[in-house]
Amino acid sequence: MPTHGFTIIAEGPFDFAETLRFVEDWPATTALPSDGRALRFAYCAESDWRPVGVRVTAAPGGVSVATTRAAGPGIRGEVARILSLDVDGAGFAELSEADPVLGDLQRLRPGLRPVCFWSPWEAACWAVIVQRSSMLVAARIKQRIAERYGARVEVDGQPYTAFPPPVSLLDAGGLGLPAQKEEWVRGLARAALDGLLTTEHLRSLAPEEALAELRGLPGVGPFSAGLILIRGAGAPDAFPGDEPRLFAILREAYGLAQDAPPSAYRRLADSWRPYRSWASFLFRATAYGVMNDDEPRDRLPGDGS
Repeated sequence: MPTHGFTIIAEGPFDFAETLRFVEDWPATTALPSDGRALRFAYCAESDWRPVGVRVTAAPGGVSVATTRAAGPGIRGEVARILSLDVDGAGFAELSEADPVLGDLQRLRPGLRPVCFWSPWEAACWAVIVQRSSMLVAARIKQRIAERYGARVEVDGQPYTAFPPPVSLLDAGGLGLPAQKEEWVRGLARAALDGLLTTEHLRSLAPEEALAELRGLPGVGPFSAGLILIRGAGAPDAFPGDEPRLFAILREAYGLAQDAPPSAYRRLADSWRPYRSWASFLFRATAYGVMNDDEPRDRLPGDGS
C-alpha cells in the first residue's frame, strides 16, 4: 500500500505492548487480525469522513504510524487520540504517591493508556448497538454494518473495513437492529453531521456539560454518555456520575460501604484529577477485564432488545 509515515512521541509512561494486549481482548476490536507487533485498522477521519488505513508499531519513546493517505494535522491528532497519546501523561504516574491502590494497578499494567474508539461517532453507534445485548453479538452486528455500508481499505495487503460515516447511515435501514435502535442510529448520524459528535466539540466543553449534552442525544443514557466522551472523544478527565459497575469495582478496591452514595465515588475520583478518565479505565480494564467493559446498561424507553 502507498504509505505516509509519522511518529508520535509519548509524554509520560507508555507501553505499546500493553496497548496491543488490550486491543486483542477488547470485544470492539477482537476481529482485527493481530501479529502481536502492529495495530492495523481502517476508519473514517472526522475531518472529511473519508476512509484511511492505519498501521501502528512501537518506536523509541512512542509509536511509528503509517497511513494510506496523506496524514495532515487532523489524522495525526486522531491517531494520537485513539492511543491517548495526545495527552501529557507524566502526571498520571505521580498519582500513585497519594493513592497506593491506583499505584498497584499502574505497576500491574505499566504504561497502559485508554484505547479509544476510532471516533466519537463510532463509539456512539456501539453504545446503541450493545445496549441490552452481549458484546460479542454487538461486535458481529457492528461488523456487518461496516461491511454493508463502509469502505474497504487495504493495509499491508490485508483488507480492513471502516465503519461507515454518518451520511451513509442517515437513511439506512436493515441494520440488523430493533426498529428503535435503528432510529437512534439515524438520530446519532444527524447529530454527527451537525458537529455534535466530534472530538473537537466534545472536548471543548467542560466534562459535566459534555455528558449532559450527550445524554440529550437519541438512545444515549448516563453510561453511554460517559463511554462516548471518555472512550470516543478521549477526554482524559471525566468521571460519569452513575456507573454501577465501576462503583462496584471501586467499592471493593477501597473498602467503601455497600450503600455508599454516588458523591462518595465522585470525591474519590477527585483525587485523580486531571486523569479521572484514565484512572477509571485502568480500574475497569484490570479489575473486570475488557470482556466486561463498554457494555451499557442504560434502560431507555423503547429499548426492548
